[in-house]
Amino acid sequence: MTNTENWEKRINPLVLGIRPSGIRRFFDLVAEMQGVISLGVGEPDFVTPWHIREACMYSLEKGYTMYTSNHGLLSLRQAIARDISVTYGVSYNPRDEILVTVGVSEGFDLACRTILCPGDEVLIPEPSYVSYAPVGVMAGAKPVFIKTSAENGFQVSPMVVEKAVTPKTKALILCNPNNPTGATLDRQHLLEIAEVVKAHDLILISDEIYGRLTYVGEHTCV
Repeated sequence: MTNTENWEKRINPLVLGIRPSGIRRFFDLVAEMQGVISLGVGEPDFVTPWHIREACMYSLEKGYTMYTSNHGLLSLRQAIARDISVTYGVSYNPRDEILVTVGVSEGFDLACRTILCPGDEVLIPEPSYVSYAPVGVMAGAKPVFIKTSAENGFQVSPMVVEKAVTPKTKALILCNPNNPTGATLDRQHLLEIAEVVKAHDLILISDEIYGRLTYVGEHTCV
């Protein structure tokens, strides 16, 4: 038996069943080519602004390198609460309703591991961000994909969502604005989806990382 075969027997079958991201593979290929502009990964084409880099260096110089609360620095949570209140007009208690994570992906992973159980189903409108389905699988759930199409602007149909619900459905994942299609859901559309969520007692996981990149109308915070 080769070392590779030996290790494959030791790896969690759920991990072995997850296919690598096609976008990342494309990104790696393009990175080795000359004269090609990659549009495969959504990131700014400029470096992190100086005032942020300066604050990081200042923190290191001052020795702010110790463990903090598992929830994140209270001062940061308070700042987040103020920003959400001013931007979206909603109120969250920074002491027990806000959790600081290393980006949305970690927060999404923690949320899924917390609420999903083996045998649960999680609804995912497609096309979707590459990590949604694998994270659901790693939590023991079954991803159920909801098709959207260019004909209707990749809008998530409340009726299609309702048809996809079964007794095993636990959660619905929404990305608004959507990654990768850029589709946005207006307030009325979200209210109709909310009615389906409430009617079936589902948990809605809302990824709004691109909320401030809404160019048509205003972003509605779930």
